[in-house]
Amino acid sequence: QVQLVESGGGLVQAGGSLRLSCAASGRTFSRFATAWFRQAPGKEREFVAAITWSGSNTNYADSVKGRFTISRDNAKNTVYLQMNSLKPEDTAVYYCADRVGSYYPSSTSYAYMYWGQGTQVTVSS
Repeated sequence: QVQLVESGGGLVQAGGSLRLSCAASGRTFSRFATAWFRQAPGKEREFVAAITWSGSNTNYADSVKGRFTISRDNAKNTVYLQMNSLKPEDTAVYYCADRVGSYYPSSTSYAYMYWGQGTQVTVSS
């Protein structure tokens, strides 16, 4: 099965930028769709963005549209999340997830089979 490893998290001031990476090991991504989710303390996990294997279709949560960009480099077996204009409410653990069985870049967590361990993003005001 695929193993996902996130990196790139850290502490940044409001208005700053970070780029998260999700690397697949053990095998390649599923060739269907890959997503980013996040979970803040005391809150449920929420959808951030998703991208199809080809990169031709993307899906974003309303809260990050215009600020975050998801992309992938299949030759490097990596999916990225470029986060700009960060806000304190973006503070969370960010998780990468990979789905099988459908190409649709779903926003629902149960659609994804494989998950990484997460990377912490903290935005200070």
